[in-house]
Amino acid sequence: MMSGRFLRVAGGHPSFPGSARHSHRTAIGGIEAVSGSNRIIVTVLGRDRVGIIAGVAQVLAENQVNILDISQTILQEFFVMILVADMGGSKVDLGTLKELLTAKGRELGLRIEAQHEDAFLYMHRI
Repeated sequence: MMSGRFLRVAGGHPSFPGSARHSHRTAIGGIEAVSGSNRIIVTVLGRDRVGIIAGVAQVLAENQVNILDISQTILQEFFVMILVADMGGSKVDLGTLKELLTAKGRELGLRIEAQHEDAFLYMHRI
């Protein structure tokens, strides 16, 4: 289950330029989705090892994607991470970013997925 800390990001933040704070909002299963947002959800699953967060963050930084919130845990020997990022200043589109993250996942022996915030919230509605 996602923590309240994670869900607060969906409302935008006044400190983040281009934040979805002024965008149209729609309730989906009790969770507020922000249409017109540039935010994506990235999930990472696999065996724990050194360099996972650094590898994912490197791909995002190289493509001007800003990490807004991140949560990770180790479940026995398995690494699980979910992060919210803003593609507003990105030099690549979501499809290209997905390919780059998938390649990084293969390199690290992980499964890395990225999807637009609206798609994520729609798929995970209650």
